[in-house]
Amino acid sequence: MLSPATAPSMALSAMLSACILPPDLGRFPYLQEIDLTRNYLNGSIPPEWGSTKLVNISLLGNRLMGSIPRELANITTLKSFTVEYNQLSGILPSELGNMSSIERLLLSSNYFTGELPSSFANLTTLKDFRISDNQFSGKIPNYIQNWTNLGKLVIQASGLNGPIPTGIAVLGELTDLRISDLNGSEAAFPPLNDLTKLKTLILKSCNIVGQLPTFLGDMTTLKTLDLSFNKLSGAIPERFSGLQKTDYIYLTGNLLTGPVPLWIQNKGDKIDLSYNNFTVETSGQPECQQRSVNLFASSSIRNTSGLVSCLRSIRCPKNLYNLHINCGGKEVTLDRSATYNDDTNDVGPSSFFQSSHNWAFSSTGYFLDDDRPTKTYIWKNSSRLSMNNPELYMNARLSPLSLTYYAFCLESGNYTVNLHFAEIMFTDDKTYSSLGRRIFDVYIQGERVRKDFDIVKAAGGIGKAVKQNFTAVVTNNTLEIRFYWAGKGTTGIPYRGVYGPLISAISVDPDFKPPPEDGSSGISIGAVVGIVAAGAIVILLILAILWWKGCLSQKNTTERDLRGLDLQTGKFTLRQIKAATNNFDAVNKIGEGGFGSVYKGLLADGTVIAVKQLSAKSKQGNREFVNEIGMISALEHPHLVKLYGCCIEGNQLLLVYEYMENNSLARALFGPEEYRLQLDWPTRHRICVGIARGLAYLHEESRLKIVHRDIKATNVLLDKDLNPKISDFGLAKLDDEDYTHISTRVAGTYGYMAPEYAMRGYLTDKADVYSFGIVALEIVSGKSNTSYRPKEERLYLLDWALILKEKGSLMELVDPRLGSDYMKEEVMNKINVALLCANVSAAVRPSMSTVVSMLEGSAVVPELSSDSSVTNDEMKVKAMWDHFQHNKELKGGDSQTQSMSVDGPFTASSTSAADLYPVNMDSDYLEKRT
Repeated sequence: MLSPATAPSMALSAMLSACILPPDLGRFPYLQEIDLTRNYLNGSIPPEWGSTKLVNISLLGNRLMGSIPRELANITTLKSFTVEYNQLSGILPSELGNMSSIERLLLSSNYFTGELPSSFANLTTLKDFRISDNQFSGKIPNYIQNWTNLGKLVIQASGLNGPIPTGIAVLGELTDLRISDLNGSEAAFPPLNDLTKLKTLILKSCNIVGQLPTFLGDMTTLKTLDLSFNKLSGAIPERFSGLQKTDYIYLTGNLLTGPVPLWIQNKGDKIDLSYNNFTVETSGQPECQQRSVNLFASSSIRNTSGLVSCLRSIRCPKNLYNLHINCGGKEVTLDRSATYNDDTNDVGPSSFFQSSHNWAFSSTGYFLDDDRPTKTYIWKNSSRLSMNNPELYMNARLSPLSLTYYAFCLESGNYTVNLHFAEIMFTDDKTYSSLGRRIFDVYIQGERVRKDFDIVKAAGGIGKAVKQNFTAVVTNNTLEIRFYWAGKGTTGIPYRGVYGPLISAISVDPDFKPPPEDGSSGISIGAVVGIVAAGAIVILLILAILWWKGCLSQKNTTERDLRGLDLQTGKFTLRQIKAATNNFDAVNKIGEGGFGSVYKGLLADGTVIAVKQLSAKSKQGNREFVNEIGMISALEHPHLVKLYGCCIEGNQLLLVYEYMENNSLARALFGPEEYRLQLDWPTRHRICVGIARGLAYLHEESRLKIVHRDIKATNVLLDKDLNPKISDFGLAKLDDEDYTHISTRVAGTYGYMAPEYAMRGYLTDKADVYSFGIVALEIVSGKSNTSYRPKEERLYLLDWALILKEKGSLMELVDPRLGSDYMKEEVMNKINVALLCANVSAAVRPSMSTVVSMLEGSAVVPELSSDSSVTNDEMKVKAMWDHFQHNKELKGGDSQTQSMSVDGPFTASSTSAADLYPVNMDSDYLEKRT
């Protein structure tokens, strides 16, 4: 029993269950240390502890909630405060900056928010600071350079934005520096020349650009170097040969070029160079693994096949139609149906393995601070599992960073991908071993399909199975499934080194009927010949008649184009559509699209739909129809209108979308009086952010990088809850960074088109950013950009906003219908973001993901100088107008795509952090990512 008079410490590690922290430690005047790590303690940290003289508080691995009491700052003797792996939340009290003796401040794996307090600049005694896996905002503060005694700094997936402050360079005592998964803009490699004591350097996924600094080769004390998933370019410096004694080197997922040095090839599985752009010295076949060095998708050899070059030597005797893998386990057959392949090859820290069953995997990373009893990449369950097909979940493959399964020889088409998960490393009891949180991302064909995926949450408990179902389009006979650890979740429960992706099994099955194995159909050869001959004669007669009547060319072209698409939508019959729209009754007509009418309909199952009908007169419409259906069938996102399916019968080309109850944003803001909606400020803010998120998805997160080209208020539709969804992909263009100049026609709407696109046909995603800026101004003002002429004949909303900015009167833009029910700071934020987006210089405009951060307040809106005066802007606008008018006169009239209608079409589309490495092979893998 502890005596209040004499007890110097209280250590009860891994002993307590479902207790709360005692508030009355003041009764122990001599108590200096309290160690309650790895228990199952509930409740919050008592503020009464602020009256003690504790030196060490360790509460790691519990269930503590609430915030950190500001009263703890009164413990002037406190040197170590550890609360990692809990459920604490809230903003860190600024008073903590007064802890004059603190040396260890460990806050990782909680739910802390807000910026790091500026008072933390005073914590000059700090030696160990860790804040990974939190929800902080703002940038990594520059005052870190004040912590000159710091030996360990860990900031992984903290929520903070980059860049890495250059002041870190003065922290000469650092031996362990780990920063990863930063949001924010690109930045150069920080100047770490003088950090000669570093043993661990991890700068993973930090948006670092430029070449590898040669000074790293002089850091001979390094044991671990991880610079993976940045945008580093150039060759590996010769001075890197000084790192031959470094245990682990990870340069995965960069844009490195040149030859692979010979000394690296001797490092074996402790170095990873996969997903780069290295030169193949010989004329032979590139290797996926060389002397155990992972070189998967690392070659710059010219590749047009769509297949990773080191796999191109693979010969497929026949195409396959399914794939089943028992990840980490032995071969098993379920119910005499599917046989799951053996996957028991226990790889090392960096490995590529190719199976004899036409699949392979690439594994990157090693488990940091690994205290696991078995240093393995396959985990075997030791407890009983009660679930269907438990043999699929008795083993699982693990990865500390990135795990990619790659299938080849699959017949092209649509497939259902089932990913099988069960958490088997945590325990299902009321101990600290049940408190782990495993969080990772899932990518299929380069598109992130699950962000922050948590097996336990999805399955509803530990040791329970869950299947995640996806649809994948296989082209070039290849399928890629990737699991990636973005720095989130606990890393030390039940012991250190437990984190990262875990997968139990993979099954891939076709969404189409495969042909018979032997190719036979049960019909005799003679019968087949007769049927084919008779059928051919009939078809030829029909084709001859149609050709004679001139009915073939356009229809055949359209149908051929459509057959070439791998559509991920349903198909409707013309009879269904006619029944739903009452034979296209004019009463059901709700809009006029860019190339046809739009009707409201009701399917037999009660689903309300919107049907876009292609005008039979427009060949341009046919092209756009094919374009639109190809685009949107592959996309899905909460802020893109969902495509239900299509109908192609006779001369009817129809698209079927979800019905949007509140029509377009244009009608809600400035349509006829009877149709306008009373949109309050929170709703307008939500609409603005929603549009930005939809565009960020199109530009940066979908497998296809898409420029919409016609963002305007009529192409933003509102559902019954006033959630915005981007529509009308008839003008959408795939974003090919090598071909940004449009030499044919410029398509869009004047007043929303970026100057460089309208005048020179130069198209990038920054054209959509410009258009978004205009729409954002319309949302704030409630006025249409193309009809806002307060005093002059041709003065647009953007012009007026620039004039008001010069006068310092931007608040005059605000829609008077809002009254005073808004915060001025929020409104000014939206206006400044809008003006930044609508800047005449494309280089100044931010990316849409940055726009989202600015709108949500997690990124600062840069202050632009007023060098580009209103006069200059007016001259550019006038030049653009004259250019547009000239084109209009040449065409003999106005174009639908260059005008604005208030009641926009009910068209649409559908579809999430930066894509780590899209499905484009080899050098293209990373060049296309954001």
